[in-house]
Amino acid sequence: MSPPLEFSGVPANTKSLVLIVEDPDAPGNFIHWLVFNIEPQTKKVREADVPDGGMLGLNDFGKTTYKGPCPPSGTHRYFFKLFALNDKLPLPENASYKEVFDTMQEKLLDAACIYATYTRKTPPSP
Repeated sequence: MSPPLEFSGVPANTKSLVLIVEDPDAPGNFIHWLVFNIEPQTKKVREADVPDGGMLGLNDFGKTTYKGPCPPSGTHRYFFKLFALNDKLPLPENASYKEVFDTMQEKLLDAACIYATYTRKTPPSP
């Protein structure tokens, strides 16, 4: 279930937003959620909800849903990155992270990031 998020200060000329949730501490950087073409007037993402107008890209689980923290071991950081773009991305639902990332580079106006950590609890020894 995706967490609730709130944001403000989106540039006035923004035409769409991209939200990427990733774990940079996983081997190869792991994408947990990828949402693009979010309406620029969006100020809040409700828990377990897709932002207004958002199209879902594929995460590294091969799904178009949010998948929460589940690191193999240790403490991992989870970055929630929001990008403001000057246009919508001409991509289909199920687009890959690479397609979204590459396509948005020429459209980038601004970006913001927050992160949280999660530590997997190891089961007690028998």
